[in-house]
Amino acid sequence: MQDIANTIPATRSKSLMLSDVRIRLAGRTLLALSATVMPGEILTVMGPSGSGKSTLLAFAGGFLDPAFVASGQIVIGDEDLTRLAADRRHAGILFQDPLLFPHLSVGGNILFAIPQSIRGRRARRELAEQALDEVGLSGFFDRDPETLSGGEKARVALQRVLISAPRFLLLDEPFSKLDMALRQQTRDLVFSKARASGLPAVLVTHDRADAEAAGGPVIEIGREVDG
Repeated sequence: MQDIANTIPATRSKSLMLSDVRIRLAGRTLLALSATVMPGEILTVMGPSGSGKSTLLAFAGGFLDPAFVASGQIVIGDEDLTRLAADRRHAGILFQDPLLFPHLSVGGNILFAIPQSIRGRRARRELAEQALDEVGLSGFFDRDPETLSGGEKARVALQRVLISAPRFLLLDEPFSKLDMALRQQTRDLVFSKARASGLPAVLVTHDRADAEAAGGPVIEIGREVDG
């Protein structure tokens, strides 16, 4: 079966560059880094709570709280995204919680993310059902999200992100609330899907096992930064 990420028309995957990114809060520098993430590669940014990991993703995604002061550039291919609104950056984001819409069915959550370029009720429904089938959730289209297990919710959230045709992925500790066995299973699925999609991805975590499983470069933050 063709991977769902390859059934949505999209531009060719390009590298993601975090250029001279520096984020401050109340005059204190939380982090300063530069990195290039190649298509299909997962960059891990590690650090303790409060080190600015999630703040980095907020800056990359375009929804940084104005209490923070950020400088540097977020570039995909040769396009500078830094001053673009979040909805124009097309970042696919997975958070610690699946954040499924409770007023929609499982299938409705997937349908919501399918690009408008996919027309026709039947075509969109078939695409959503294919997405669910790919992660072992065949027949779940009409289910209430509240009836799902934590692992099932995580799989729906992953497919909802991938079907939206993102240009890059931001992974904000998406495994931290899962138990150990489920954490490993979900982590393997997310990373394999990220690589198969050919999208650059940035993972933030405090767990070294996540970094090892991601298999890409690792940047550690949380130390005092001068300036």
